[in-house]
Amino acid sequence: MFADAATDDFFRARLDHMIDLRHSLAVLASRMPWQQIEASVAHLFSRRAHTGEALPDLDLFGDAPTPLARKSNAGRPRVPLRTMIALLYLKHAFNLSDEAVVERWSETPRWQYFSGLSYYEERLPCDATTLIKFRRLLGEEGVEELLAQTVNLAVSLKLIAASALATVVVDSTVQEKAVAHPTDSKLLETARCKLVEAAQGAGIELKQTFAKEGQLLRFKAGRYAHAKQFKRMRRVIKRQSTVLGRLVREIERKASGLSTAVRQALGGALAKAQRIADQSRSRKNTSGASKLYAWHAPEVECIAKGKSRTPYEFGVKVGIAATLKHNLIVGARAFTGNPYDGHTLNAQLEQATILMQDTGCKPTTAYVDLGYRGVDADNPGVAIKHRGKYKTLTTQERKLLRRRQAIEPIIGHLKADHRMDRCYLKGEQGDRLHAVLCAAGYNLRWLLRMIAKKGVPFLRRLYLRLCKTVAPTPNWARMLRNLAVNAFRDPAPRLAAG
Repeated sequence: MFADAATDDFFRARLDHMIDLRHSLAVLASRMPWQQIEASVAHLFSRRAHTGEALPDLDLFGDAPTPLARKSNAGRPRVPLRTMIALLYLKHAFNLSDEAVVERWSETPRWQYFSGLSYYEERLPCDATTLIKFRRLLGEEGVEELLAQTVNLAVSLKLIAASALATVVVDSTVQEKAVAHPTDSKLLETARCKLVEAAQGAGIELKQTFAKEGQLLRFKAGRYAHAKQFKRMRRVIKRQSTVLGRLVREIERKASGLSTAVRQALGGALAKAQRIADQSRSRKNTSGASKLYAWHAPEVECIAKGKSRTPYEFGVKVGIAATLKHNLIVGARAFTGNPYDGHTLNAQLEQATILMQDTGCKPTTAYVDLGYRGVDADNPGVAIKHRGKYKTLTTQERKLLRRRQAIEPIIGHLKADHRMDRCYLKGEQGDRLHAVLCAAGYNLRWLLRMIAKKGVPFLRRLYLRLCKTVAPTPNWARMLRNLAVNAFRDPAPRLAAG
């Protein structure tokens, strides 16, 4: 133990004494508009009024009424809002899971300083499951606010000019879901297992569960497919479909005598199982409904991208909008239903306009690929440039059109470094939240790189002004001159976090 006279706590050192305040994350911690972020999302976490019987008024001159016994819904104290927001930023900026980010936070003083703590605390900030509930409460509105603040900060620090936000590049990609590769044999076996579990949970005693036969059929189908013996494989899949149909009919017969609530609970599982059995009988979808590719994620879609390595990807289509020259993401949105790329442009530009409204700028020019042709009438206020209009473009626009390809490495970094390669969040809402948070994590890393590269401009001007005005002695002039030189060499001086 040692004493630190400069702190309120006699036995602990402050975090700003333990870390290098010239580090870009420490500079960013002092420049982030934390109060504005908290104020913009605070209404999403307002406490709900407890429903219950009202107590009679207290009579000061008589007997106090006995309070009615009720269960308290207050729960444990909340984690500070800034800490939770910082955890979301750090999770996607450094490509960590919920469990890993809380563990690393407890070991990294610089992360605790970014989260607003004054003293180092070797403890977990919260349980990993708290992040799940926090994301759910934030919703799409809250995570878009986190992304918008990164854009506002880039403009306020003059790392990018506000006029540069008017020209954007828009492209789409696939955000894959955390599901196994769907095959008919695997889906039929999963449906059989889930159906047996649902029946046993409802108290239905089945005549036969086909557990051993189902496992053997699953193995056989995989071996026949590997040996390219497709006729035998289809015979096995037909038997799996027959087994599943027998279970569905038996459960429907025995569930008729159960209560309405139990029948409704079984209805979802029976509908999914029947859907999987129907789609396995025909290679083409004739019913008009989309196919089911995962039992636990019915929202997953099969999207063909034409890649030789992965011709089909299973997830959701995501649109990305980034600035043309500075590679800053100004919009990220998930689109369900696998729409045509051009039909997503209007909604994508609308989101970018909303996120940039605090900067006083909006997209006026969009550079896209040929997948966005034919939608000029749907976007009247935006000039859409693509290779199909090459003859009508000016020399400058043709040069900028070559810059459109810069969004491809942005998408690659989103997937490789910011967790967009696989979405583990539940449902369609999870897909939407995950896409925006990945973009916010990318922008945070972008801010860290730009601060380390360019620095904060007003600090340089401050040091130069001190060099010119405050120089009473030659020694003082020499010292301030050295500080000014170091300010140019080191873009985030120690005074930046003060």
